[in-house]
Amino acid sequence: MKISDVLRNKGTDVFTVSPDSTVTELLAALDEHGIGAVVVTSGDGVVVGIVSERDVVRRLHRDGVAVLEGPVSAIMTRQVQTCEEDDQVADLAARMTERRIRHVPVLRDGKLHAVVSIGDIVKHRIDALAAERDHLEAYIQQ
Repeated sequence: MKISDVLRNKGTDVFTVSPDSTVTELLAALDEHGIGAVVVTSGDGVVVGIVSERDVVRRLHRDGVAVLEGPVSAIMTRQVQTCEEDDQVADLAARMTERRIRHVPVLRDGKLHAVVSIGDIVKHRIDALAAERDHLEAYIQQ
């Protein structure tokens, strides 16, 4: 199974922020869209970072509320793990588990195309197992 299979069911909608957006604007976007992380992109759609709720909480604890008025670029993760649509789901799941990351931008031609979360990966696997079970049950009943 490939990442493109996950995206076929999940879709490719993605919300981004610019590096100079404030952390307060980021938090509003997370709340509005009901998401846990946002990809940070340059004006031309190139991924320059990713920032999650976890990043915000850790920086708030360390630096206090002044972080809220600062730029997203000050708290984002700059070395972003990415994947492509042709990557294998199992390989990405292993990488996400090993590196303890929950969101991975999917690139197409070097630019942001979608985002997959560990939840998307798990849901896809559960759906695949259920389909396999149904197929086997139908085969046995013949």
